[in-house]
Amino acid sequence: MASVQLEEQRKSGFDFSNHTRNAVLAAKGHVVPRATSTGTTIVGLIYKDGVVLGADTRATEGPIVADKNCEKIHYISDHIRCCGAGTAADTEFVTNLISSNIQLHELNTRKRARVVTAMTLLKQRLFQYQGYIGAALVLGGYDTTGPQLFTIAPHGSTDKLPYVTMGSGSLAAMSVFESRWRPNMEEADAIELVVDAIESGIFNDLGSGSNVDVCIIREKTTQMLRNYRKPNERVHKEKDYKFPRGTTAWTKEQIYDMIVQENVIDLETVQRPEGMEMDA
Repeated sequence: MASVQLEEQRKSGFDFSNHTRNAVLAAKGHVVPRATSTGTTIVGLIYKDGVVLGADTRATEGPIVADKNCEKIHYISDHIRCCGAGTAADTEFVTNLISSNIQLHELNTRKRARVVTAMTLLKQRLFQYQGYIGAALVLGGYDTTGPQLFTIAPHGSTDKLPYVTMGSGSLAAMSVFESRWRPNMEEADAIELVVDAIESGIFNDLGSGSNVDVCIIREKTTQMLRNYRKPNERVHKEKDYKFPRGTTAWTKEQIYDMIVQENVIDLETVQRPEGMEMDA
């Protein structure tokens, strides 16, 4: 009977044997592996004349800040950009791959690629690897159909919304969007809202931090504002924390002379035995 059920599962196209194995291992006391916790706050919104994307610039390795000023808004095409959250290598390489495919597509069709084309290529690539490519993406651009904005989850599902957030700081950023976003916003208001959303992620999420990058995609131009705002810039300390010599008492002090003295011999002054020549 069990073999018949297993055969029916195989015919259905899905195999749940790993789930049964993991349940048995967990019952025996083995620790079930957890998903890797990633950082980053990335957002995007549609305003009156285009799309505004935003991202923080902190890259982490567990509890360690590996890079304070990395770039998370990736180039896809002249009119398409993609923000990446998750594993840095995965977001960079998958966006570079799709950027190359989009350029080949434009060369073959002799037309500007639509944003939905880049979204389809990305979701097909991510679904193919069933979430093992750790890339959560916010894709934005402007094509013949107008401004477009998508979110793409690591397992390949997508959403098309007027404003989106992703990453570990997405909840804080979404709270700012839901309270202040409105249709047909002016560009200056849209930029200010995106910056405030990213800063809410920076101040409320340990995986996000450092500076705010902004990208504005209009119908004919794209503008990248690198380090548009620096909310965590280090400033001069108000107090002087240098203490005078002798503030801390010690019981014993010993100084070692680590300079090595070498005796240099002048070969010209050394007396040579008769018949012996020196090599140059």
